Amino acid sequence: MAARLRGWVRGSEVAVVGLAVLVGAAVGLLAWGMGAAAHGLQRLLYGLEPHLRLSAATRLPDELVLLVPVLGGLALAGLNHLIARWRPKRPIDPIEANALHGGRLSLTDGAVVGAQTVLSNGVGASVGLEAGYTQVGGGIASRLGRACSLRRGDLRILVGAGTAAAIGAAFNAPLTGAFYAFELVIGTYSIAALFPVVASAVSGVLVARLLQAGTYVVETAAPGVVDPGYYPLALLLGALCGLSGILLMRGVGTTETLLTRFIPSVPLRLMLGGLAVGGLALISPVALSAGHGALHLAFMTEAPAWPVLVLLLVKAAASIVSLGSGFRGGLFFASLLIGALGGKLFAGVLAMLSPPGPDPLILTIIGMSAFGAAVIGAPLSMTFLALETTGSLAVAGPVLAAVAVSGLIVRRLFGYSFATWRFHLRGEAIRSAHDIGWVNDLTVGSLMRRAVPTAPAALDLAAFRQRFPLGAATRVVILGEGGRYAGIVSVPEAHAAPPETALEGLLHLTDRVLLPSMNASVAMAAFEAAEAEAMAVVDGPARRVIGLLTEAHLLRRYGEEVEKRRREESGIASG
Repeated sequence: MAARLRGWVRGSEVAVVGLAVLVGAAVGLLAWGMGAAAHGLQRLLYGLEPHLRLSAATRLPDELVLLVPVLGGLALAGLNHLIARWRPKRPIDPIEANALHGGRLSLTDGAVVGAQTVLSNGVGASVGLEAGYTQVGGGIASRLGRACSLRRGDLRILVGAGTAAAIGAAFNAPLTGAFYAFELVIGTYSIAALFPVVASAVSGVLVARLLQAGTYVVETAAPGVVDPGYYPLALLLGALCGLSGILLMRGVGTTETLLTRFIPSVPLRLMLGGLAVGGLALISPVALSAGHGALHLAFMTEAPAWPVLVLLLVKAAASIVSLGSGFRGGLFFASLLIGALGGKLFAGVLAMLSPPGPDPLILTIIGMSAFGAAVIGAPLSMTFLALETTGSLAVAGPVLAAVAVSGLIVRRLFGYSFATWRFHLRGEAIRSAHDIGWVNDLTVGSLMRRAVPTAPAALDLAAFRQRFPLGAATRVVILGEGGRYAGIVSVPEAHAAPPETALEGLLHLTDRVLLPSMNASVAMAAFEAAEAEAMAVVDGPARRVIGLLTEAHLLRRYGEEVEKRRREESGIASG
């Protein structure tokens, strides 16, 4: 019965949509639980009133502001130590899972990252919960998809659907969640992915609304008509946001490198990071937690340029120090707040230069979206966030212009979003969630022909011709002393050579070989560099021949896999 059910799910597009709805509902429930846990921890540690957000609290005792993040860093170090003893393997991110592992993601990793994120956010570190939300959402989706034996393409889509529900539930914004999944976790948009992703995002949002989660809901009003003069301002603000986003991302990487080098003790590093965040919070509570309350105030209140600049620098420094010192979380919400403050600052500067200046609310929304697109790498997701936040189509126009400029600048000058930049720092060659895992699975060892005609290098040409007549083989691998690879001889060329020619003079590719661990892309580059039609595969330094691979076979198999992935993405694949 179970096998029959799995077969039906595996072969039915409607069943995959049904799974996505279940995933969305579960993720909406867990997003509510994680948000409530983090806020409850903040209330307990800082003595907050039930409906007050930490980043908007103005009457926090100085001793708590300094002490709680420090002790929180120590507690996180202890939690990390326990987790490392229980599960030493590094958690795999949903983007990484979809890029390298065909959507295979551990639910245990979701629990680990979720606990670390809730603790980090709960003690006041300047990180958001969205990293935990998406990790849990992707983990649930992957676990359910593997239980139903989904194909690789469907599993990747379902993992994207899980993250769509997570972001949608977090921001009460299903379109934002859906396009977050398309742009970051699935890596492409297709009709096959549309239905499960949207279904999951909507179900996650509905569950969060029923529970009155109030996680990261951002709501504001914007004018229904926007003057065309805002478009040039949006382009300029988008360019500034793109450049500033690069500085923020590089700042996190540089801080992490320096702290790791000069403070090797993880507990001490986290405690000092917590102390720095607490010190910044003495300047303004905007440094604490994700910044939801502060973002609400940024939309609702007017302020001169200089105080806004101070808040922007405090929040940026707190986010850099929090992530660089080892607190767990994301930059999603922090980037929205920094961008909103940047837009308000931009409006304030223009008002100083040419009173009364543009509407600060419009530029705040544009800055929020453009800076978010620069850091997160999801321009359409940020555009829809602005649309769902304001309900104004008029504002969406200049927002789209700003995020396009911001994204282009980051793409050309930096080449990474924050998530892929972190992968780069770890040595992973991932720039998006496009499925490249199958390329790594398509290795030389799996493609090579193991039955290889060989001959000793000491063989003379006449004996070689007798052993390998025309038509018996195309090429022969020549072995030197100890069976080491010496080169390849073309059989037709050997038969056409003068009788006095030495076999050694007919050797080709004497210093060009393949290793069984090479993937298809590396192997194709090796064939291109060697200008060869076939290459021997050796086992490493010993250079013992274990197989032979032809370029034609490699290209054929690579093309078959590319076509298979294309059909999966377009929803054509059925087997």
